[in-house]
Amino acid sequence: MTFIILNLVLTLVWALVSGSFSAHNLVLGFAVGALSMWLVREQFPAVLHRVSLLKLLLLGAVFFKELWLSAFKVAIIVLRPNMRLRPGIFAFPLTLTRDFEITLLANLITLTPGTLSVDVSEDRKVLYVHALDCHDPAAERRAISNGFERRIREAFPL
Repeated sequence: MTFIILNLVLTLVWALVSGSFSAHNLVLGFAVGALSMWLVREQFPAVLHRVSLLKLLLLGAVFFKELWLSAFKVAIIVLRPNMRLRPGIFAFPLTLTRDFEITLLANLITLTPGTLSVDVSEDRKVLYVHALDCHDPAAERRAISNGFERRIREAFPL
């Protein structure tokens, strides 16, 4: 049952991202979601029964809020006559321990305009992030920790 609900959520996300709610696209989204979940099936059994749908929706809401805010900030930076950029790479200490959580965090960071996940340390305790405007790395770390990382921990409890 959980598989079907999660696949329907993935199908909805597929339709939203592709911008088409046609029957063919929904079927394709359902198939892609099923294939994706089958590929990572070993990660799910221990996690899926504890997932809170509300917390997962809150994680999605935080992502879309951050997506909008960062796109707005990048647009402002680009439209300024003199771009005062200070690009840089900073180390983000991870409190997440499971591979899928670290991957999800890295992908959420990468999908947000102006930031890019570069690498994860060998011991999986540090995520290296490139920021378009890295004038305050400590603020960037706090934003990731209090936003994406906290919501991932809440949505996928141990």
